[in-house]
Amino acid sequence: MASKQRVQPASRPTIEVVEPEAAITGGELHIRGEHLAVEGRPSVKVGNQPAHLVIAGDSYILAKVPDSAMVGELVVATGSLESDRYETHVGVQIADSLHPVANPAVDREGNIYSTFSGSRGQKSPVSIYKIDTNYNSKPFVTDVMNPTGLVFDREGLLYVSSRYDGIVYQITPSGNMTTYVEGMGVATGLAFDKDENLYVGDRSGTIFKISKSRQIYVFATLEPSIAAYHLAFGEEDYLYVTGPTTSSFDSVYRISKAGEVEVFFRGIGRPQGLAVDAKNRVYVAGSLAGRRGIIRIDEARKPEQFLSGPGIVGLAFTPSRSIVVATQNALFRVDVDIAGRPLP
Repeated sequence: MASKQRVQPASRPTIEVVEPEAAITGGELHIRGEHLAVEGRPSVKVGNQPAHLVIAGDSYILAKVPDSAMVGELVVATGSLESDRYETHVGVQIADSLHPVANPAVDREGNIYSTFSGSRGQKSPVSIYKIDTNYNSKPFVTDVMNPTGLVFDREGLLYVSSRYDGIVYQITPSGNMTTYVEGMGVATGLAFDKDENLYVGDRSGTIFKISKSRQIYVFATLEPSIAAYHLAFGEEDYLYVTGPTTSSFDSVYRISKAGEVEVFFRGIGRPQGLAVDAKNRVYVAGSLAGRRGIIRIDEARKPEQFLSGPGIVGLAFTPSRSIVVATQNALFRVDVDIAGRPLP
């Protein structure tokens, strides 16, 4: 009598790597592994929610983060088989009905400030919203036309630029506002150095330096931007600047304390808001080789996609080592356990 041949069980799907390490709603996750489709077309769940698959193969899956995902545990299933859980960082929406065009700002207590910027010349009912640590959103400032850049100084005063009238306003914690400096052109990005000088990006081609006594200097000149200049300081008082042009292969500039301009990195599509972490790595909202989200550039100038997501215009680190990501109409919190660069 012939012996029966034993049927070997199929190997379970194995996830080897998921790139990038973080994402928000609509972001694409590149999943690589083995046996991902061993029992037929795979399915992917992110935070126990089904993800749309753009590509589904046995060793590679391209999945989109679903709107309802709240946590980052990712599982691939095929037939009756399921992979182990793979931990990613998925953003949670904390505010909507906004219109930021640059970085949000975060104070020392962890409150977040973001703009409703509007189209040029559009006066919106609320200019700046404050989102507290419980993620309650409240109107904070009402009288700035086209608010754009936001930054805090050491004393906890908030500064906002208006690309409409070229004014930078100073705002107290209670929301009282005064004019800090005028005549800044199409005023966009803002940043303070360690000596408390304020830098203002006029997107028509100038970076202004404003001393503590409010004297105005031309610090550097760059190619005009079609949208805005975005500014952030790194170590050794280097000022990093982005300003998207009509090119899909734009630059991140680095400007020395003496005002010398160099191309720090070239090759980001439509670079916008940027921030620097405690390890002096630069994070830029934009796209790299067609992948949209936040690009991280290390001190060796090596780029990688750090976070995936559509429509990102800015970002900021929080005291709790999270990152706040601003899209064209919402804010997301992503718990990445990375410390931002301390205030100067």
